[in-house]
Amino acid sequence: MAESSDRLQTVVASSRIRLARNLNGYPFPSRLKSDKEAKEIIRAVSSAINKVDDFKLYYMDGITEEEALNLVENHLVSPLLLKRPRYSAAVINEARNVSIMINEEDHLREQCIEKGFSLRSAYAVMSEKDNIIARSIQFAYDEQLGYLTACPTNLGTGLRASVMLFLPALTMSGLMPRVIRSANRLGLTVRGMYGEGSQAEGYMYQLSNEVTLGVTEEEILTQVEQVVERVADMERNERAKLKTGERAITIKDTCLRAYGVLTNCAMMASEEFEKLCAELKLGICLGHLRSEGIGWIDDLIIRMKPSNINMLAGRKLTPAERDCYRADYASRRIKEGVK
Repeated sequence: MAESSDRLQTVVASSRIRLARNLNGYPFPSRLKSDKEAKEIIRAVSSAINKVDDFKLYYMDGITEEEALNLVENHLVSPLLLKRPRYSAAVINEARNVSIMINEEDHLREQCIEKGFSLRSAYAVMSEKDNIIARSIQFAYDEQLGYLTACPTNLGTGLRASVMLFLPALTMSGLMPRVIRSANRLGLTVRGMYGEGSQAEGYMYQLSNEVTLGVTEEEILTQVEQVVERVADMERNERAKLKTGERAITIKDTCLRAYGVLTNCAMMASEEFEKLCAELKLGICLGHLRSEGIGWIDDLIIRMKPSNINMLAGRKLTPAERDCYRADYASRRIKEGVK
């Protein structure tokens, strides 16, 4: 299968592989009662991965609130990791596409995120890192149950293969409930952008496997890929319908207005910015606006998160200052990206 093909580039935003692992001989993170045990786990994981790769270690109780927010906004750590800062940490590579959360729900949550439809390459990267760690650390493993995890739904392979999808047409057509039910019947789940419990902001949905026990890693990857292909076909068919009929001119007007506001305003709040960016992306997908793909807009949305703006500005801005900075920066970038 050709990954990140032209056929999928305006539907699939990114791919993520996540592995859940626990160290043999230690209680699960929720049962950790001493700093000593937590620090032992952190040191063991950091030491193991840095024998081969150069990862930076972040103690959650050793970074500022702003730095912690930045890690969450960039999908490098989860909000859950921040809830017990004395016990938790993360190791992150220089490219910031691989992160290993330590003492979250499990001792290790290893993840690799890559752009486009790249499950196989993300899996290859994460599998290599997992093997490196396993040479120095004994994982909790059972011959029948596989990798032992804090949550029973992760038993077995401990593998979650996720794909982030941009599905505006299926959402507008009211077909997403049917898509979600179909995915559930196949043992997959569809959630919002930030995973379980989150909303589908900007028409972004996360599709991933639900079953990890009794299946191989290859079977998980194949099934997720096949369902992504089917959903992408459905989305493209619905997009074609948005170009004709009574709604066509209204949708075109909405997309062009989004471009106009994004490139001609003085202030832009985060929620409004993400909503308008979704409409801008739809306009490009439908051919109302010209651009080479929409991936750069997804990057811009992340770049315009509050903590990232503060880092770009070199200081902590007030909310009003951030809104002004976002409007100015995004306007210039969008004028460059849309021809």
